[in-house]
Amino acid sequence: MTDDSRPVGPRDISDVDPGEVLERTNLGSMIVPAIPGLQVQVQADQKTGVITQVTFALPEGAVQVQPYAAPRSGGLWEDVRAQLNSSINAAGGLVEEREGPFGIELVAQVKDDNGALQPARFVGVEGVRWFVRGVFIGGAARDPESARALEDAFREVIIVRGDTALPVGAPLPLRMPNASPEPVPAPPDPFVRGPEITETR
Repeated sequence: MTDDSRPVGPRDISDVDPGEVLERTNLGSMIVPAIPGLQVQVQADQKTGVITQVTFALPEGAVQVQPYAAPRSGGLWEDVRAQLNSSINAAGGLVEEREGPFGIELVAQVKDDNGALQPARFVGVEGVRWFVRGVFIGGAARDPESARALEDAFREVIIVRGDTALPVGAPLPLRMPNASPEPVPAPPDPFVRGPEITETR
């Protein structure tokens, strides 16, 4: 995909000034912003330090962010939306597509562990050989004003795809700052992970 076809962000590392990167936190394939008041929560494997989930949190809500390997030709978000639609409906939730600030997005009501419906909003941005999914939850899933600061944080994400060959849909490897790189295997259903905030390390 060309730069002109992408939203303002997330961005590829090739589009970023090196000095800008130094002001952020490097998680391997994803470099995240340092924004006052923004909590960056991670779930990591205790043995390897490999991050399995990243969440940006503010009092008004949160967004879970996950980068994946994608084909150079693009089009992965369309496939992911179809998978999410099917999965949410099969689980007894509600979902509809609409146009949003990142293009076509999914607005859903998904069941939590107690069977109650909770709001969730799924967005996707495609770059060159990468795809980033964001899941907005809490107030940020239903109120545009509450979502604005988290949308800005999502746009500030920088992706470092690297040259490693990965299957389409495999999560890009994430790690704790200063940890050694470790491969992250693709789960059986990488795109249909629940939109819950997990315990932080």
